[in-house]
Amino acid sequence: MSDLTNQLPNLDENCFKRPDLMLLDPQKASRHSPRFLLLYGSLRERSYSKLLTLEAARLLEAMGAEVKVFDPLGLPQPDAAPDSHPKVKELRDLATWSEGMVWCSPERHGAMTGIMKSQIDWIPLSVGAVRPTQGKTLAVMEVSGGSQSFNAVNQMRILGRWMRMFTIPNQSSVAKAFLEFEEDGRMKPSSYYDRLIDVMEELVKFTLLTRDVAPYLVDRYSERKESTEAVA
Repeated sequence: MSDLTNQLPNLDENCFKRPDLMLLDPQKASRHSPRFLLLYGSLRERSYSKLLTLEAARLLEAMGAEVKVFDPLGLPQPDAAPDSHPKVKELRDLATWSEGMVWCSPERHGAMTGIMKSQIDWIPLSVGAVRPTQGKTLAVMEVSGGSQSFNAVNQMRILGRWMRMFTIPNQSSVAKAFLEFEEDGRMKPSSYYDRLIDVMEELVKFTLLTRDVAPYLVDRYSERKESTEAVA
C-alpha cells in the first residue's frame, strides 16, 4: 500500500493526478483568430440587447477575432421541435464552432428574458462525446430600461457555470439603454461604452490564455474515476 493511499484511503490512486504546470504550457499555441458566438435576448425591432451585442461584435473584430451573431427569430421553444430544426442546428453548430461566447439579455421582470433562456436551453451539455460549451470562455451583458441592475447577468453567470464555461470577471450592465444609442443604432460615448471595451478586451485575453489548455483545465478526477469504473 502506498503512502498516498495510507494518507487518503478514499482516494482512487489510479485516477488521481497532481496538477502539472508544464501541461498548462501548450507545446504549440493556436495562431488562428479567436472565434466568438454572440447571443442576444430580444426580438423587438429596436432591440437594445441586439444593439449592444452588435457593438460588442465590432469591438471583437477590431481586436482580431472572428465573430458570428445568432439571430433568435424563428428558434422554437425547447422541446417544441426536433433537434433537426434548422434554427436549432444552426445554433448548435455555432456553439461547437466557437471558442468563447457573449450572452446579452434585457432584464424583464427582474430576470433574463425567455428568448435568452431558450437559446441557452437549446445548447446541450453534451452531444455524444462532444460538450459544446465546456472549457469555453463567456462574457455576460444586460440592458435595462430603468436604473442599473445585475439580475440578468447574475443569472447568466449561474448558467455559464452549470455549462462548465469560464465566465470572465468583468461584465456589462447598461441602464436606461434607450438613452445610450443613436438613431442609427450606434452606441454613444459613455462610461458604459468604455466598460464594454473592457469586457471584450478581457474576453479575448482569457480566450487566448485558455483555449489551448481547456481540455486539461476541465479534466476532472470524478469523471476519470467514473470512466475507469465503466470500463471495469
